[in-house]
Amino acid sequence: MCKACDYTIHGRQHHFGWDNSLEPALRVAPGSTIEFECRDSSAGQLTPASTVESVTALDFGKINPVSGPIFVEGAEPGDALKVTIDGFKPSGFGWTANIPGFGLLADQFTEPALTLWNYDPSGTVPAAFGAHGRVPLKPFAGTIGNAPAEPGHHSVVPPRRVGGNLDIRDLSAGTVLYLPVEVAGALFSVGDTHAAQGDGEVCGTAIESPMNAVLTLDLVKGAHLAMPRFTTPGPVTRHLDAKGYEVTTGVGPDLMTGAGRAVADMVELLAARYNLAPVDAYMLVSACGDLRISEIVDMPNWVVSFYFPRVVFE
Repeated sequence: MCKACDYTIHGRQHHFGWDNSLEPALRVAPGSTIEFECRDSSAGQLTPASTVESVTALDFGKINPVSGPIFVEGAEPGDALKVTIDGFKPSGFGWTANIPGFGLLADQFTEPALTLWNYDPSGTVPAAFGAHGRVPLKPFAGTIGNAPAEPGHHSVVPPRRVGGNLDIRDLSAGTVLYLPVEVAGALFSVGDTHAAQGDGEVCGTAIESPMNAVLTLDLVKGAHLAMPRFTTPGPVTRHLDAKGYEVTTGVGPDLMTGAGRAVADMVELLAARYNLAPVDAYMLVSACGDLRISEIVDMPNWVVSFYFPRVVFE
C-alpha cells in the first residue's frame, strides 16, 4: 500500500478496450494520488510456468487489460488531464513473446516463441538474458489514456489521440504526461506495464510485467490539446549509454521497409556474434534496442537506424 496515496485501484478493477459508457471504478478530485494494481498485457495468461504452447493458446479477447476507469471531477472536453508519474513497484516477473502475425518482422518470424524473465523487484538491477546478457530496466506503463468521445467499444491495441497503447518507454518515473479530455470526467485508465522496452517495441512485446503504478491526476483547464505530450525530468537514455551502441541502418524511400531492414540486420548481427537463435535475438532487441529516424529530408531516400546497447553483453 502506498502511504502517500489517496486511493488504490485493485487489479480486479480492470477492463478491456475503451468505452465511455463504462461505470467509473472511482471518482476523485483533481490532485489525487492513486496506486493502480496493473496486470500484464496477457492479463495473467502467461506465468512463470508458461511454455511456448501458452503463446499459441492466448485468448486475444483478454489482451491489454487497463485498470480503471477513473472519473476526475471537473474534467470536461477541451481540458487536459495532467498525469504525474510518481513511480512503479515492479513484481520481479516478466515475459517477452514472438506472437505469429504480430511485430515488425512478422513475415520472417512465423513461429511462436517465449522468453521468461526473473528480475530484482527494485528495478535497479539488470535482468538476465541467457547466460551472458543483462538488460537494464526502466519500468513504465505501455497503455495510459482517457476514454475517446466516440460511443461504443474500441480496441485497446492501437494508440489514440487521447493516449492508450502509446508504448513510450520514457513515460517512466518523474515524467509528466498531458492527455486530451474528450468526455466528462476524462475516464482515465492505465495498464500494460513493462519492466523494459526498446523504442519501437519491434517484435510487438517488451518485458511485459505486472506491477503497481503510482500516479497523480490533475487538470489543466481549457488546454485544447490535439495529441498527448509529456515532459521528462532529465536525460532519457542514460540507463543504456554506458558502453555505446552497435547500429545498423535501413536506407530507402519507405520508412517501414527501412525500419525492417535495420532491425533484420541487427538480429542477424547479434545472432551470429552471440550464438543466439534469431528469434531470441529478435525478442531481445524488442526489449532494449531503439529504432530512430536519422534522416527524413534528403529525398527520395530516408535513413532509419537501429541502436543496440552494448552494455547488455559487456
